[in-house]
Amino acid sequence: MLVVPRGVEHKPLAEEECKILLVEPAGTVNTGDAGGELTAEKAVWI
Repeated sequence: MLVVPRGVEHKPLAEEECKILLVEPAGTVNTGDAGGELTAEKAVWI
């Protein structure tokens, strides 16, 4: 598990396809707010 502290810029990179689980507060603004063809309509809540 990798925890990125608040305020640390990061750009994850994988040599092969991988799956991730992103955990963040409900009100967090992210690139999904930018719109576009790759933007999901709603986030999946688990």
